[in-house]
Amino acid sequence: MKTKIISLLLCMGLIVACNNTQKGAGIGAGGGALLGGIIGAIAGNTAVGAAVGGAVGAGAGAIIGKKMDKAKAEAQKVQNAQVETVKDANGLQAVKVTFDSGILFATGKADLSQSAKNSLVQFAKVLNNNKDCDIAIIGHTDSTGSDAVNQPLSVSRANSVNSYLKSCGVSATQIKSVEGQGSTNPVADNSTEAGRKQNRRVEVYMYASQEMIQKAEAGKLQ
Repeated sequence: MKTKIISLLLCMGLIVACNNTQKGAGIGAGGGALLGGIIGAIAGNTAVGAAVGGAVGAGAGAIIGKKMDKAKAEAQKVQNAQVETVKDANGLQAVKVTFDSGILFATGKADLSQSAKNSLVQFAKVLNNNKDCDIAIIGHTDSTGSDAVNQPLSVSRANSVNSYLKSCGVSATQIKSVEGQGSTNPVADNSTEAGRKQNRRVEVYMYASQEMIQKAEAGKLQ
């Protein structure tokens, strides 16, 4: 039992050490990719990130971080959006923008309200100003009802956001994934009304594309 505890502590220490030395830098393939997934889960993202096939240098990571800080500042001006910094699957800085369904949708529906459309028009401008960012759109529900209802509803909500952003001029090639996760990833307590409202949401991730990573490594990212 003591040996198992020591081994666990050593593994935890390894994760902390790697995380501290890889700030702004990527995680390599193989075992590093697994560690990258762990870091991603801790940071609250869903393993979004370009497949780079190897580690991204700390210098390039820092350059990407500055670029993402600018994108975050733009996104923070969008009405009804919660904006935060996260890490992608490569350990690189990314931007997470959350729209809750109290603004986006009526309960049990996937139709966008007018206020939601107004917010997404603003957000589309942010995305068009940052065309070298890849985008992932993820829909979520609360735990009310069954998975048979919640899963397709979360997909429909993500698709509604996807379609409207594209109608506002966002390139389809920039949007790399559109998915729903039903009620599997709550951010609040589903036993309360306030918690359920927080869980009914759509998240949009802006993360470094392979082109952005290559520009950063070449020192050409503006």
